[in-house]
Amino acid sequence: MAETIADTRRLISKPQNLNDAYGPPSNFLEIDVGNPQTVGVGRGRFTTYEIRVKTNLPIFKLKESTVRRRYSDFEWLRNELERESKVVVPPLPGKALLRQLPFRGDDGIFDDSFIEERKQALEQFINKVAGHPLAQNERCLHMFLQDEVIDKNYTPSKIRH
Repeated sequence: MAETIADTRRLISKPQNLNDAYGPPSNFLEIDVGNPQTVGVGRGRFTTYEIRVKTNLPIFKLKESTVRRRYSDFEWLRNELERESKVVVPPLPGKALLRQLPFRGDDGIFDDSFIEERKQALEQFINKVAGHPLAQNERCLHMFLQDEVIDKNYTPSKIRH
């Protein structure tokens, strides 16, 4: 059997100037989930999260945007991507059904620590999804990230450059 020897030579790279080293990155997509707000009363109570996007990717119509979304909007996005695209969609954080039981002695799904955990998990989810090149072509992702109101009766389609 012939032995293979790993090539450990360095790649030849072009010299970097200051603009290359300290200029804006060539392609970036930053998505932050934050500023949770609980609204409503009784059974109509829910928490919304601010979704802030900064990007220079040409496929996005806005370079910076901020929208508010609730957990059910994340569920809608996940279902749309599973139905319409070839993307393997990561799981969402769970529904926290036990936290919704009455007489728990805490605020359940409206407890600050739970909201913080969910916020972090939703941020991980949306960054994984939006970082996928195929998902970036889906109209539902663009609506979710950048449209003030999600048109849930939209016609699924790909985004064209």
